[in-house]
Amino acid sequence: MNQTSKFSVRDICYAGLFAAVIAVMAQISIPMPLGVPMTMQTFAITLAAVVLGSKLSAIATLVYLMLGAVGVPVLANFSGGIDKFVGPTGGFLISFPIMAYIIGLGVEHRDAFKGAFPVAVVVGTVVNYIVGVILFVIVAHSTVSVAVSACVLPFIPTAIIKAALACVLGLNIRKRIPGVKKA
Repeated sequence: MNQTSKFSVRDICYAGLFAAVIAVMAQISIPMPLGVPMTMQTFAITLAAVVLGSKLSAIATLVYLMLGAVGVPVLANFSGGIDKFVGPTGGFLISFPIMAYIIGLGVEHRDAFKGAFPVAVVVGTVVNYIVGVILFVIVAHSTVSVAVSACVLPFIPTAIIKAALACVLGLNIRKRIPGVKKA
């Protein structure tokens, strides 16, 4: 991404491309018992963050969320609409740009601060879980322990695998695409 505050046509295209990748990956969804599906969205968010960095991945994620909010069926299970943002899974959606930004910062500063990248991936993922659990508790009138059982515990093994794969793949892609600052 350019170092100035303006985005180039290339940057806008990359953001649009990754918004589309997130939309496609959202359709890989496994229903879970308490209503929070296991999807590949977090894989795509992490991949976007690693490839594009903090600002551009947050923008790509916002574009994806805005499409979903206005009703374009880009969210999990080909759904869309503002109601998805105030439902049991809304907190996860709302936190995606924050997650992307945090992970993107980690990749941008991975040489300057040893360990920044893995810490950023963990922190970004934890923020996603925290915001998701909070909204789940509010919307589902649930306890925190039920929310953690429904929204966090079953997802930890796959979250680790998805994050590792997205990081490895993302770093390789990042090296090869023109116009992205090499980390």
